[in-house]
Amino acid sequence: MSKLFSALAASSLLLMGSALAERQPRDVSEREAWQLHSRVLTLDTHVDIARGYATYQMDPGVMTRAQVDLPKMRAGGLDAAFFIVYVGQGSMTEQGYATARARAEESYQAIKRMTRAYRDQIGLARTADEVEALHAQGKLVALIGMENAYPLGTSVDEIPLWAERGVRYVGLTHMGNNQFGGSSNPRLDQGDKPDQGLTDLGRQLVKKLNDYGIMVDISHVGKRSSLEAIALSRAPVIASHSGVSGVHPNLRNLDDEQLDAIQANGGVAQMVAFRSYVANVDPRIQKGQEELRQQYLSAGWGGASDADIKAYMDGLTELRRSYQDVTLAQFVDHIDYAVNRIGIEHVGIVSDFDGGGGVEGWDDATETINVTWELMRRGYSEDEIRALWSGNVLRVMRAVEAAAKH
Repeated sequence: MSKLFSALAASSLLLMGSALAERQPRDVSEREAWQLHSRVLTLDTHVDIARGYATYQMDPGVMTRAQVDLPKMRAGGLDAAFFIVYVGQGSMTEQGYATARARAEESYQAIKRMTRAYRDQIGLARTADEVEALHAQGKLVALIGMENAYPLGTSVDEIPLWAERGVRYVGLTHMGNNQFGGSSNPRLDQGDKPDQGLTDLGRQLVKKLNDYGIMVDISHVGKRSSLEAIALSRAPVIASHSGVSGVHPNLRNLDDEQLDAIQANGGVAQMVAFRSYVANVDPRIQKGQEELRQQYLSAGWGGASDADIKAYMDGLTELRRSYQDVTLAQFVDHIDYAVNRIGIEHVGIVSDFDGGGGVEGWDDATETINVTWELMRRGYSEDEIRALWSGNVLRVMRAVEAAAKH
């Protein structure tokens, strides 16, 4: 990093920290909140999709049991989202890679089915300019992220294919170490070692992602591997869905050293509304939720009937009504902390909906307005809210696009 960039970054950090200290809470009406919210392009950087998505099992064009579908996006003013090609960590064997690749393909095709079936409502964006152009046309916007690079196998040769398909960030790891590096949550009981840093293949992956204009995602990545990836990347990185350990210690959350590295790199840390990453969850809710899972979801979501899923969701809603839930205000505390630490231009907002995300007050896309409302109450300006919701991510996308060689 140049001395000039370092000086500018340090100056920006001081100014933003000062701005946060001067920000004053205020009363905001619902009408005021909607007026501002409607002027801001809102982009959620991590929305998972279920198996059977965009088929007769789950039609995203109608109200579904999912936290995000097209009607819910419209209702809550969520304009854009990264829909995720996700594969959980499996064995690092030829068969494991083949199975992972097939599942990644299934998720990608599901996202494409959605954009083809509802082309009048939502479009797929591959660049920051396309995000803004689709939004200007009045359409919802879909982008694609890959959570866990595991399906790539033992080479980085498929990165050009995924880039052409529209993948705009790749998470290096997930729960468990993989062939690219160490996880923030290594599976120690299955023989994983604590994070040893990026592998040779992991370093190749960072460079290849840079070459093809894909953001390097360090969420779920172990601290050593994440810091190595940030240092190696010649373009800004993203933490697509993480909290901060300065508010709530958790293996998945970013500590101050990681936040500072993201700031120095010019990247963005997206604060995630995932209950157990935001604050301590009441143990009675956790115990009750596990009992509900065993009773209704023993065969997984794919093997559950509609009646079982409804019973599970109703039971979980009742648990959260009965005991103190993790709140939207606690989630926004993470935003405040990150803004104060590294400056507002390096912080963003993300739900992790349909992947475990949600807090009381922002528990599906219909409640997206509430995030803007809470930020306004805390004294954030319209320009600051715009930066948090999409401006910072679009800036990083443009910088990554400019650094690409292909």
